[in-house]
Amino acid sequence: MDITPVNATVKGPVATFTGDVYVTPLAPAVEPARLTGALVRFTPGARTFWHSHERGQTLYVTEGVGLVASRAGGATRIRPGDTVTIGASEEHWHGGTASTCMSHLALVTADGESDPTTWLEAVTDEEYAAAH
Repeated sequence: MDITPVNATVKGPVATFTGDVYVTPLAPAVEPARLTGALVRFTPGARTFWHSHERGQTLYVTEGVGLVASRAGGATRIRPGDTVTIGASEEHWHGGTASTCMSHLALVTADGESDPTTWLEAVTDEEYAAAH
């Protein structure tokens, strides 16, 4: 058994997030496990860019009310206790609502040294407003 101390929280980069987002990485994937993740906190109006994960992503909402949207099927409100399963290579975004913070655990399967996330363009203000 290993216990990893809490990692430093960092501000999400403007190249992949709109608004104020704070990321606390969890323990890295150590072979033979490949699961990695982070606690991600979104302030009101903050959100990811459109993105996908080669093996999919699981979100577990821990606090607040947020939004998750897929290019294939519109947007949904998410609340504490909700688990969101996003399929492999499904283009999507997630974040807080216009008036509430939202935190979730973001879990992905890493395959080797490469980043399992493909970052795309920013979610426009119009797309974000339509999600509400």
